[in-house]
Amino acid sequence: MEVRAIYRYAKISPFKAREITREIQGLPVSAALDVVAYSPKKAAALINKTLKSAVANAENNANLKVDGLVVKEAIVGEGPTMKRMMARARGSGSRILKRSSHIRIVLTDEIKIETRETRKAAQKAAKKKASESKAESGATEAKAEKSAKRAKKGKNKFYGTKS
Repeated sequence: MEVRAIYRYAKISPFKAREITREIQGLPVSAALDVVAYSPKKAAALINKTLKSAVANAENNANLKVDGLVVKEAIVGEGPTMKRMMARARGSGSRILKRSSHIRIVLTDEIKIETRETRKAAQKAAKKKASESKAESGATEAKAEKSAKRAKKGKNKFYGTKS
């Protein structure tokens, strides 16, 4: 089940806030809270507030356990921009754009949480399966024959010149 929280009209540029949201996408909630808590940026505090709100929504409204939640998406959209003027040289003025953003965080419990241990075990299993299939197909024997032929010709392995 998906749960979301939206922080509208946050007083920060979307460009600055997206830097933090990219880091937390796909992480379990506990890891995402750690990343946000130890980031020195202003956007991290705003995203932390939104993330905690989403967790509270999951606990209270959807009766979900926090341990199984994953940040499915963390999106920062552009909010309204306030236009201001600043005095410049020779009586002219220039525009100042004070940007705002909408921060949306979606949590889900449907995505399986992947830890380093499970990822390593899956990679080992995939390597083992690949090596077994190569041994069955005889690809390694064909490579051995090719290298033996090159050695007989006296050609260098990399540049095709005689050594």
